[in-house]
Amino acid sequence: MRFASLGSGSDGNAMVVEVADGTTTTRVLLDCGFSAREVRRRLERLSLRVEDLDAILITHEHTDHIGGALTLARKFALPLHMSWGTARAVGADATGIDLRVCESATAFAVGDLEILPYTVPHDAREPLQFVFSSGAQKLGVLTDVGCGTAHIVATLADCDALVLECNHDREMLANSRYHASLKARIAGSHGHLANDAAALLLGELDIPRLQHIVVAHLSRENNQSALAQQAIAATLGSRTDEVIVAGQEEGFDWLSV
Repeated sequence: MRFASLGSGSDGNAMVVEVADGTTTTRVLLDCGFSAREVRRRLERLSLRVEDLDAILITHEHTDHIGGALTLARKFALPLHMSWGTARAVGADATGIDLRVCESATAFAVGDLEILPYTVPHDAREPLQFVFSSGAQKLGVLTDVGCGTAHIVATLADCDALVLECNHDREMLANSRYHASLKARIAGSHGHLANDAAALLLGELDIPRLQHIVVAHLSRENNQSALAQQAIAATLGSRTDEVIVAGQEEGFDWLSV
């Protein structure tokens, strides 16, 4: 199994997860927070086309995650997986879209990928995050979450790779130009994970098992890559350069587990 990001941040999020068994390849796009045209351009960096995808999965209805998903799903007849709450929020239950409603804790398959949705606290209608399994390896994804929970820790406990939100540095957010209400929303229990909160959550997982740790969804104004890397590296007991950063423009290249 391997995975790569097309971009991660408040201006758009999308990631490809792929598993190949020698004769067949399954590829899904997790979130589609860019325009349809931009997704196609970014897929080309990975030598992929939209036609190479088997499905699109959406975590929640915020623009930086839904973007061109409906357009691509309709144009290329791609199954679109999301919660019922998200579907209603974006009108995905409309005619012309192959909507597949998924529920927390109910695993489903797309080709050779087993996918487990799980619920998280975030200020959206019915947000989900996902764990991907090839049968031998697991990739956990956790972004857009206000706080860690016992359910999240249990779900991610045995992952071989993890994409983890490190949205903001608390001091930078507190001193930012943002209005007080927006600061409160971001820092709240249904907002986004701060670097130190992400590090604490990571510390509750089976760290030696992790082959890759990627910090994602960094705020352009309220965080720095070095700060996120330092927080996570301290928990891992590793060098900061061993912590991969998912950038807004470049995402990150293929990682294998």
